[in-house]
Amino acid sequence: MWAEENNRLRKSFEFKDFQEAFAFMTRVAFLAEQHQHHPNWSNVYNKVDIELTTHDAGNTVTDKDRKLAEAIDKL
Repeated sequence: MWAEENNRLRKSFEFKDFQEAFAFMTRVAFLAEQHQHHPNWSNVYNKVDIELTTHDAGNTVTDKDRKLAEAIDKL
């Protein structure tokens, strides 16, 4: 579940290994391009942490963030 805190939607994803985590990040990258909205994220081995916020709206959570989060969850 995505947590909304500090004007960001946050979620951590854990995978079997680095390769699966990287494949997930690649799929998210294509989604981000489709949505014209890009995450702040980090990856350490099998864990991917994602934060979504809308910079154009003063770094707050908007429908753009919620829609991208929903699309990411469908992966």
